[in-house]
Amino acid sequence: MSQNPGKFSLKVLTINTHKGFNAFNRRFILPELRDAVRATSADIVFLQEVMGSHDVNQLKVENWPDTPHYEFLADTMWNDFAYGRNAVYPEGHHGNAVMSRFPIAEYENRDISVEGTEKRGLLHCRLTLPHHDVTLHAICVHLGLRDAHRHAQLKMLSELVNSLPADAPVVVAGDFNDWQQKANAILQNEAGMTEVFSQHSGRPARTFPARFPLLRLDRIYVKNAGASHPQTIPLRPWSHLSDHAPLAVEIHL
Repeated sequence: MSQNPGKFSLKVLTINTHKGFNAFNRRFILPELRDAVRATSADIVFLQEVMGSHDVNQLKVENWPDTPHYEFLADTMWNDFAYGRNAVYPEGHHGNAVMSRFPIAEYENRDISVEGTEKRGLLHCRLTLPHHDVTLHAICVHLGLRDAHRHAQLKMLSELVNSLPADAPVVVAGDFNDWQQKANAILQNEAGMTEVFSQHSGRPARTFPARFPLLRLDRIYVKNAGASHPQTIPLRPWSHLSDHAPLAVEIHL
C-alpha cells in the first residue's frame, strides 16, 4: 500500500483455496497457505472455495482450526473480512471471502445460482479507504462450470457493476472457470470492465492446474481504476498449496 497526494495504490491477491487441501486432497495445507498469503503483503485478498465449517473434518483432520478458514487466514494481518456462504451440505459449508486491511463498511452475498446447479454467489464488499472520500467496491467471484451458466452469471455480474455509482472504483476478482475466454468481451461491453493481465499482455494469465498452468481460469477486472505489475505468483511454494495459481496486481486510484 502506498499513497501520495491525489494517488492511492493497493495490492490485490486472488486465490482459490481448494477448501484448505492440496490439489489431490491428500494433505491439509491451510497453515502453509496462510504463511504464503501473508508473504505477499496484499492489502485485499479474494478467496474462493474457502471453508466456513466442516463438522467431520474438524474431528478428523490434524491442525484443523477452531475458527472458519477465512478467519484463520486473516489472523492479525487483515483486520476486516467478509464471507459469503454458497455451497451448504450436511457437514458444513463453503463459499467466497474477502480479507481487507481497510474497513469493510458493508457487504452482501448475491445469489447467482442457476437452477439445478451448484450454488454460486457474488460477494460484494464496500471498502472505506483511509484519507479518501471514496468507496472501493470489491466483488469476489466463483462462476459455474457450464458455458450457459457462466454467461447468465456474467450478465448478473454486469448488472451489479452497472448498479453502482458511475464513477465508483471497482475490483472484481476470482475463479471465472472461463476456459473458453468469453468473459472479457462480455464484461467490457456490458459493464466497461478491463481484465488486468489482458491489458498488460493481451490475454488472461494461465492459472490451472497450478503445477503446470494451461487454462486461463482466474481473473482480476477493474473499472475506474488503474492497474500495474500484474503477476502470477511463482510456482514455489504455491504449486502444492492449491490447484489454482494465485494472481496479484497493484491497483491505482
